Amino acid sequence: MTLTEKQIERYGRHIVLKEIGGAGQAKLRACKIAIIGMGGLGGPVGLYLAAAGIGHLTLIDDDRVDLSNLQRQVQFDADDLGALKVNAAGRRFQALNEDVHIHGVAKRLLDENAEAYLSGHDLIIDGTDNFKTRLLINKTALTLATPVLSGALGQFNGQVALFPNDHIGPCYQCFVPELPPNEQSCAEFGVVGALAGIIGSVMALEAIKYIVGTGESLSGALYIYDGLGLVGRKVSLPRDPDCPTCGTKA
Repeated sequence: MTLTEKQIERYGRHIVLKEIGGAGQAKLRACKIAIIGMGGLGGPVGLYLAAAGIGHLTLIDDDRVDLSNLQRQVQFDADDLGALKVNAAGRRFQALNEDVHIHGVAKRLLDENAEAYLSGHDLIIDGTDNFKTRLLINKTALTLATPVLSGALGQFNGQVALFPNDHIGPCYQCFVPELPPNEQSCAEFGVVGALAGIIGSVMALEAIKYIVGTGESLSGALYIYDGLGLVGRKVSLPRDPDCPTCGTKA
């Protein structure tokens, strides 16, 4: 994919990086990414991927902007209250970079539509906040053989993992075998707003590295960030041979 003079100027700080260069920027322009969840994680991920010049972003969320979102979901402002999140976020991303094709899907991801909504993408980004949807994304992505970049946050802590979904590395259900019995939301236990920007930015960086094919990938690993201690660590995620989704008996 040839870059125009305007694009060369826009993405110049990428192009001078030997790890990205013109060829890597062309890969970003040719990439199609689906982001599920336009909340605290989907917002900063989408902002940085739009700025980076991703060619196509599909935004999936059936929720509307409410006042409590504005504490951490910086893709919205007070004028967006009551609007569908995919529409408000899509306008923000498009205003940031007219090069990016934005497709908004104001629907909840369900068993009957997940494969149709997620097929045809090079990477799926999971920014959702409930385990049932995460497991559905995982199952669908395995069927489509599409990697999933997953993030989560709560209180002062966050985590990011990349699941290759190649039946060699682990899938999300290797990490979370079953639905937790007492799932809690950010509304119940809280989250510091700035943490969403940190974890969302890490996810955007990992997406760029994956697409370009540079650096040490988080594939098969989990990055854990402690905001109170300002420390991070990375641990390996083994594949579970008995995983009900990707294991030998699946």
